Amino acid sequence: MDSQKIFFSSNIKFLRDRRKMSQETLAAKISLTRTKLNALENGHTKSPRPQDYLNYSDFFKISVDSLLRVDLSKLSELKLRELEAGNDVYLTGGKIRVLAITVNSDNKENIEYVPVKAKAGYRAGYSDPEYLAQFPKFTMPNLPKGHTHRIFPTTGDSMQPIPEGSDIIGQYLQDWKSLKADTPCIVILKGQQDFVFKQVTINSDGTVLLRSYNKLYEPYSVSADDILEIWKFYSFSSRELPEPQTDMQVLSQAIMDIHREIKGNSKI
Repeated sequence: MDSQKIFFSSNIKFLRDRRKMSQETLAAKISLTRTKLNALENGHTKSPRPQDYLNYSDFFKISVDSLLRVDLSKLSELKLRELEAGNDVYLTGGKIRVLAITVNSDNKENIEYVPVKAKAGYRAGYSDPEYLAQFPKFTMPNLPKGHTHRIFPTTGDSMQPIPEGSDIIGQYLQDWKSLKADTPCIVILKGQQDFVFKQVTINSDGTVLLRSYNKLYEPYSVSADDILEIWKFYSFSSRELPEPQTDMQVLSQAIMDIHREIKGNSKI
């Protein structure tokens, strides 16, 4: 496995330059010598002390996870301010738990099937391998290696043209920032909210836009903190063929679009 690139050295130099601070000034503020600070910025200290990470994290108000894993120079000023405000869920998944999995007798990951009746309990037991062990398990050929997959049954008609009762195979997504706009995903929401299958877009303010395939349902946004897991759509199976929209559905959609346009214009 290739080692993950670490951006700590380039990030701390970038953050210092962003604040237009000299090495001497910053060194004094975080209780380092200028020589030590210079060595850290240039990557000459191969194993910084944990306290060094914490000093920079506390001063710049950016998590250690982001200092290590994210190339901060590639982010917009808005995204940087989001990071400084503690919104690491969107940018790095830093507040997301490590995914619990189960394995078979060959030490290969199982593909668990989450029954409809288990939805409520899943939100409480999703991080417990013993809880997951009770689910039906499968192995399937031709799935991409190096990823974790899980099967979720669909309910309701907001997923049309995918028929209700289909089984969606989702690929676990740890790094949410990799999502392209309107990526189809199973989204596991906190609290009393349901599992939803939506087209997912990360908004510029760090919230998450959820859009149904069935155009009769209006899109809505949720806070990243309200999301437990995101499973990127891989494939689905169904006993029914997807049905085209009926004339009545097309007409209803046109009427709803007109109402939304009138509503939007009334706010101008």
